[in-house]
Amino acid sequence: MFARFRVLWGPRTAEEAGGRRPAKQRPEKRAHNLFEAAAAYVAACAEDDQERIDEAAAWVSPEALSFGVNELACRAVIALARERDESPRTVARTLLGLPTG
Repeated sequence: MFARFRVLWGPRTAEEAGGRRPAKQRPEKRAHNLFEAAAAYVAACAEDDQERIDEAAAWVSPEALSFGVNELACRAVIALARERDESPRTVARTLLGLPTG
């Protein structure tokens, strides 16, 4: 009767039976967040690297990537506006080649 309990609650593997811990499994690849994806995507677009564009686009959903790219654009325009001592509107229009008026 006790043999059955040993089978049920005893060591599960030969390594455990020998008193050694089972080898740690390799941790799964960490998922990318939407800001990492957006940064990689925009940088790849700027460098015209289609392979990296496709890779970054696959890290998150299209909606998340769109949000991340939008957030990156806003932060970049704000940073440039501060650096140039101009309004974000003027900087954005200048970057897009639009008249600033």
